[in-house]
Amino acid sequence: MQAPSTTRADITIATKVAFLRRPEAYPERPGHIDVVETHLSWVFLGPTHVYKLKKPVRHPFLDLTTLEARRRNSEREVTLNRRLAPDVYLGAVPLVLAHDGCLILQGQGEAVEWLVRMKRLPAGRMLDAAIRSGTVAEEDVRALVRRLAIFYRNAERIPTTVTAYRAGFAAGIEANRAELIQPHYGLPAASIERLAELQLRYLASEGEALDERARNDRIVDAHGDLRPEHICLGTEPKIIDCLEFRRELRLLDPVDELAFLAMECERLGAAALGERILQGYLRASGDAPAPGLVGFYKAYRACLRARIAIWHIVDHEIRDTGKWRARAMDYLALAARHAERW
Repeated sequence: MQAPSTTRADITIATKVAFLRRPEAYPERPGHIDVVETHLSWVFLGPTHVYKLKKPVRHPFLDLTTLEARRRNSEREVTLNRRLAPDVYLGAVPLVLAHDGCLILQGQGEAVEWLVRMKRLPAGRMLDAAIRSGTVAEEDVRALVRRLAIFYRNAERIPTTVTAYRAGFAAGIEANRAELIQPHYGLPAASIERLAELQLRYLASEGEALDERARNDRIVDAHGDLRPEHICLGTEPKIIDCLEFRRELRLLDPVDELAFLAMECERLGAAALGERILQGYLRASGDAPAPGLVGFYKAYRACLRARIAIWHIVDHEIRDTGKWRARAMDYLALAARHAERW
């Protein structure tokens, strides 16, 4: 369906979003469109398909201010996510300005924007929703473990020096500490300092556990954001929304990534489930990380997630700052729980 006639000069990001809010804009002819806005994109959800529009934003880690950059990013998102959800990511599609001055999605004309087109997954089968409803079955866990074990076994191995691997965590611990103790966040500085101290002490006394992971080529091009809300359960699980925009953030030890998932399951009240997934992977892969390493990974990832959560309160578009401060506190509590155990 075409939009009212316009010219290229008229096509602002607001114009594009307004057009994409209209159900008649889509080839599937949905009865309605739900719209979700995130820091980096607008997501348009129909009953059967999802379209993601990248915002023209610039951050230290990402520059999407040009149309070409958004096209490349959309195509990269499709390519990378097809590793774990091959039939979900349908492609990067253009929003075009036709010769008559109308906007058309996937039509003939000059591309003025690019969107990621996906199949919509059943909300009730996402792992976070299934945890809340108590509907995660044992066969769901087995299928997920099997899918992840195959993925990590086939993932690209990333040669990493012992020095670089350990230094990356040291730098991350300091970056988390420095951000979280900022007075305007209102977080408990003494507890945050204690968490950083415990993690640095682990690096100093038990860092050989990390060194061993690097020496044994355990670092792979992984998912990068393996949270329950990105996992769709089933006989063939689908895992979406990998971290496409910054490769170095995807270069992870699988045990680190699964410790992160286990920590997120714990935050949702399903610690035993997270542990079953992690232990299932260890059995399937034959991996045997050093004692204490999983706890270190969980504490480190929880601090990082606290840092990401608290950033929301300085976003002027977000009104519910209390929610995000509480979320950060939850993560800090999880970090403390695991840091005190080693």
